[in-house]
Amino acid sequence: MIKRLLEDNILQYIDQGKALIIIGPRQVGKTTLLKLLEKRLGRKTLFLNCDEIEVKNSLTTHSLNRLRDIIEDYEVVIIDEAQRIRDVGITLKLIIDNFKGLQLIVSGSSSLELANKINEPLTGRKFEFFIYPFSSAELRSENGTFEESKNLYKRLIFGSYPDVVNNPGKERLILNNLASSYLYRDIMAYQEIRRPELLDDLLKALALKLGYQVSYNELSRTVGTDKETVRRYIDLLEKAFIVFRLRSFSRNLRTELKKSRKLYFYDNGIRNAIVGNFNNTDSRDDTAALWENYLVSERRKYLEYNNLYAHSYFWRTTQQQEIDYIEEADGKICLYEFKWNPNKKVLFPKTFLRNYEVDSYQVINPDNHMNFI
Repeated sequence: MIKRLLEDNILQYIDQGKALIIIGPRQVGKTTLLKLLEKRLGRKTLFLNCDEIEVKNSLTTHSLNRLRDIIEDYEVVIIDEAQRIRDVGITLKLIIDNFKGLQLIVSGSSSLELANKINEPLTGRKFEFFIYPFSSAELRSENGTFEESKNLYKRLIFGSYPDVVNNPGKERLILNNLASSYLYRDIMAYQEIRRPELLDDLLKALALKLGYQVSYNELSRTVGTDKETVRRYIDLLEKAFIVFRLRSFSRNLRTELKKSRKLYFYDNGIRNAIVGNFNNTDSRDDTAALWENYLVSERRKYLEYNNLYAHSYFWRTTQQQEIDYIEEADGKICLYEFKWNPNKKVLFPKTFLRNYEVDSYQVINPDNHMNFI
């Protein structure tokens, strides 16, 4: 059992009178984490899985008396896959407001409905946590730093979904199953998708553009639809935790690209399954892009699990000057370039260094990347 960093983080917020909401992609270990939390708390717990019709129906109620019949004998109530419940935010609000001393823990595989229906009712009543596929730090803790450094090539190709990591030799089968409609089933369930095949085409187009700026106009021509449909579908893919965006950094330079964005996949393995390429890094032409996606996604995990708050960007100008990754936190700007080849010389753009006060800049390569993630 690989210990999740989020486990200890969540336990710090127990008994503060608020719901603990755990969200993240499908199949990243939310149910396993809930079971571990139940065990560590050691209290009388009611575990409700909303994939079960009877459970779902029993919680689709705004009757306080009905809820009392279900939960009043317990100290902890855990609700798994809460997005299945209609108007779930109102149900959770009733529980929090009327059962003092009860700890409510909730999970959901998609922000599509869960976020939309809990934010307003649960204003000031929740702490929210995001769980990812295994992080590099979690895998190093389990396997040791040296052993995990040898697995870097695997992580670039197969990613770090728990089922993938725990079943060596079956990575392709598992990833191909994950990358099918299973990952975005929530989109199909909660949104009106008139052209389901468009999601497949768009995902493949995004996967092939990995490491490059994304243009809605260009994507609309590629997949054969209008720009607004592309924008809406990408928004849905973000809410289903398949991709996330990085905005461009711009403040005061006329030549900066101000409205540009890059899109990354939460997991390298899913990206490679979408393009149908599991070849080794030495026999493919997108290794640099895989390296960039891996570092940006792992850095996101690092910031989240260590409760660090930073704004993340990339930077580019009309003269093609660029910086792979920028973090701004507490007024400090840090620059990073990602290079798969440790011997490649890198010069940070003088235009940026002259116009902005930079706290630090660093090249991240396979030799030193562990400190970054």
